[in-house]
Amino acid sequence: MDRFTAMQVFAEVATSGSFSATAVRLDMSRAMVTRHVAHIEQWLGTRLLQRTTRRVTLTDAGEQALRRCQQLLALVAEAEDEIAPPDGVLRGQLRITCSLSFGHAHLAAALIDFLALHPQLKIDLDLGDRALNLVEARIDLAIRISNDPDPMLVARPLAPCDSVLVASPAYLAAHGTPQQPSDLARHACLGHANFGRSIWHFTRDGQNEQVSVGTRMTANDATALLHAALAGGGIALQPTYLARTHIASGALRELLPQWQLPPMKIYALYPSRRHLSPAVRALLDYLVQRFSTLPW
Repeated sequence: MDRFTAMQVFAEVATSGSFSATAVRLDMSRAMVTRHVAHIEQWLGTRLLQRTTRRVTLTDAGEQALRRCQQLLALVAEAEDEIAPPDGVLRGQLRITCSLSFGHAHLAAALIDFLALHPQLKIDLDLGDRALNLVEARIDLAIRISNDPDPMLVARPLAPCDSVLVASPAYLAAHGTPQQPSDLARHACLGHANFGRSIWHFTRDGQNEQVSVGTRMTANDATALLHAALAGGGIALQPTYLARTHIASGALRELLPQWQLPPMKIYALYPSRRHLSPAVRALLDYLVQRFSTLPW
């Protein structure tokens, strides 16, 4: 069997902790995944994975083998990346991770339009806000919203991410409209688990105000909070890329527009490598251009 493929399969199983998930990710049968792992264990002459009915874990030898396999796979990927296709056609697969809300609202459509320009490329999009080691997870590009991107990664700004305070007309009719930030303490608020949660910050004419809000509901996804606000569940901080269309339709009302909320940016993050693959570089340039005139 191909030892390089066996290393890829082993590294994927070790990272995901699942033979079945690896089979789906690599588009091969579970039996073939098992054969590749058995091949690399036979090749190295030791057991690399402990298997139970509930989980898959690395042995001590497996941890050492995983580090070496990841180094070898990274070297091969770097060599492939540095060699531009002679015909100028971009090929291969890119692995992208992005938050659920921005992925659903804008990135998925942007990637489809990018693929239309490069039909020989494939993209694997992982949606979620969990922290990932981009090298270990073999992620080419992470799209993240932050005001403090990871300093260990290269961060390329794609667009500003402004926020607005919103509530449904039904909620405001029942509970009143806040006139200043301190009024929020008396309202049902919807908090993002990763941004602000129960402490919201406002600025106006150089004056800063911090409000401790009662979060009736929290979630780790902005889209879930958007739908909670639309359903009359309370007041939510929302990125404009999600809220603007609902404000324009009247389904939501913007609150305290004279107060500014903390600014953030949408970044493309990638490992600090000396050379980017032609495909990653092309996608970065495309996203910068696409979001230079904000659709929201």
